[in-house]
Amino acid sequence: MTPERKTLLNIIVLGLGFMVMFTAFGTCGNIEQTVIKSFNSTEFHGSGYTSMAIIYAVFSASNLIAPSVIAVVGPQLSLFFSGLLYSAYIAVFIHPYTASFYTLSVLLGIAAAVLWTAQGNLLTINSKDATIGRNSGIFWALMQFSLFFGNLYIYLAWHNKSRITDKDRQTVFITLTVISLVGNFLFFLIQRPDPEPALEPSDASESLLPTDISDSSEVVPSQTLCSQALEAFKRSIELAMTKEMLLLSIPFAYSGLELTFYSGVYGTCLGAMTQFGEGTKGLIGLSGILIGVGEILGGGVFGIMDKCHRFGRNPVVFLGLVTHIVAFYLIFLNIANDAPVAPEEGTKMQAFIQPSVPVALICSFLLGLGDSCFNTQLISIVGLLFRDDSAPAFAVFKFVQSITAAVAFFYSNYLLLQWQLLIMVLVGFLGTGTFFLVEWAAISSRRDSDYDSI
Repeated sequence: MTPERKTLLNIIVLGLGFMVMFTAFGTCGNIEQTVIKSFNSTEFHGSGYTSMAIIYAVFSASNLIAPSVIAVVGPQLSLFFSGLLYSAYIAVFIHPYTASFYTLSVLLGIAAAVLWTAQGNLLTINSKDATIGRNSGIFWALMQFSLFFGNLYIYLAWHNKSRITDKDRQTVFITLTVISLVGNFLFFLIQRPDPEPALEPSDASESLLPTDISDSSEVVPSQTLCSQALEAFKRSIELAMTKEMLLLSIPFAYSGLELTFYSGVYGTCLGAMTQFGEGTKGLIGLSGILIGVGEILGGGVFGIMDKCHRFGRNPVVFLGLVTHIVAFYLIFLNIANDAPVAPEEGTKMQAFIQPSVPVALICSFLLGLGDSCFNTQLISIVGLLFRDDSAPAFAVFKFVQSITAAVAFFYSNYLLLQWQLLIMVLVGFLGTGTFFLVEWAAISSRRDSDYDSI
């Protein structure tokens, strides 16, 4: 097998592993708050929003140490062991207890930091400058199929239900736990990429985060591992202070805010809209399917087909912003203002227009399409600008994204819909502007290097 085919296969396997695992976890996050509202027990007093806030708060802090973990363990084992904690979190909902629920929220936050940093590291070391955009799109599109499959299952299981029974909950979460475990074992199919020929000594900085899919036959002295871990941590701090990272931190933050909204808040809003009639719980699954369709379409068009290469990344990011603005405006009109914080019985407030299921589902599609526009380009530009420091760079990306997601999940317990939408609009406009600045600088730098090579 040629090196190019091997690295492409690695990207596909990586995407399939995330697709299977997040078929379970993404579905869990989408229905979590709704399930908790329907859960009758004097032993459980948890909140889905609070759990997600804890996860993303710990996630953000753990991103500072994630490169060090990968430096010691290697990216493949990092993916596997982190995935086991994802499975454990899902399994909690089979028989929920408050203490285990919040304990695993903390542990999952740590696991998420390691998982996503390892993903960024593997994506980068299996890509070149000419293929990073394509590979980002392939990974993103494959992973987002998880939204389609998981939410299709929820729709078929719950489409005629207005309340979730204990049996319904247990059946769904046992199934999701098994699916998650299958995804974890797919990571062992990732192969070690062939080394690039004639590597200069100055290019060896990536070795701080091993590109090997660990060969356990080599015993590395513990002192060397500690120094690698410390160096990776220091490099993450240094990268966070660079001009490019400071500018990109705003679109990173926006991606965290809208992640919170489409993956948790919007489904809760739909489940609370009694005006949609019977079967509102099944509508959550149908909405997730449409979000997944938008994500897959965006990943395919702007990643796999790489149509944006000629014009740079800015048009795609701008399209993502416009798509989200349209979706936010329609949601503002179509969904009652108190839907995010409504009780289990649903909202009694009226929306600005007669609530429409087709409009709600169109918004789901637009949320997914806009999210894919932002994330494929963010992954691509981080992988391009910080090729020699991919794991620390992706750790900074996930640090900013997760801390804003934590804040958003926290205020989702209290803020009405209009204020949540306004926050996203303001940060989205600002983040798009700063992304433009970084992309223009990257294009200018590449042109200068092209002239120098003539």
